[in-house]
Amino acid sequence: MPEPAAVRSDVTRALVVVAHPDDVDFGAAGTVASWTAAGIAVSYCLVTSGDAGGFDDTPRDQMAGLREEEQRAAAAELGVTDLTFLRYADGEVTPSLALRRDISRVVRRVRPQRVLTQSPEYFWERLGVSHPDHRATGEAALAAVYPDARNPFAHPELLADEGLEAWTVPETWVAGCPPERVNHAVDVGPTLAAKLAALRAHRSQTAHRDDLESLVSGLLARNAARFADVIPAGAQYVEAFQVVDTS
Repeated sequence: MPEPAAVRSDVTRALVVVAHPDDVDFGAAGTVASWTAAGIAVSYCLVTSGDAGGFDDTPRDQMAGLREEEQRAAAAELGVTDLTFLRYADGEVTPSLALRRDISRVVRRVRPQRVLTQSPEYFWERLGVSHPDHRATGEAALAAVYPDARNPFAHPELLADEGLEAWTVPETWVAGCPPERVNHAVDVGPTLAAKLAALRAHRSQTAHRDDLESLVSGLLARNAARFADVIPAGAQYVEAFQVVDTS
């Protein structure tokens, strides 16, 4: 188990970069709720609109718009109102230069002291966490954090045409990482209700699950048991991350 991470206390703006609507809510909604409660302004960047998702007979041409609506509603449950949808095709995400540029654009606009994204590595114990879109998004987001967004000569059109100055992100949190990478955990017991409310807002993904609360609380409780070395004292439900100094 890695040493517990030193987490910055001077964060006023954070950016979450994930592949699909609902990814942030399954992986980090309790953490986001704790950030907004502490006065941190949180922005979301969604790479796709989740057009390949859903479990019912919703027409495919309506799914992307529906899932964007659901994500806005879920974000509102956590106090997040700034959302950017890049609208890449669901299921077809690659860590392309174009995606790196588009994420860099959002980083330079938001100018966050902290970015939260998905792991580019496989999580072999729960392969669903390592959807190809998740890994591609994580790889592109990490490339945007370093070196693209901080380099004024990378994607020069961002500065020349859009006036977006280079920005260095000093801290990056990686969700869904292999367990041996986890070096920080957040007590989400106080924000569990908000997390569940956000997840229920994704009706196209969760309305068929009568076991949503037990599923989510069970995963968070197992995190608390597994990552005892890095969790806050007394925490029963935690979200776990790899925190990386990217200054």
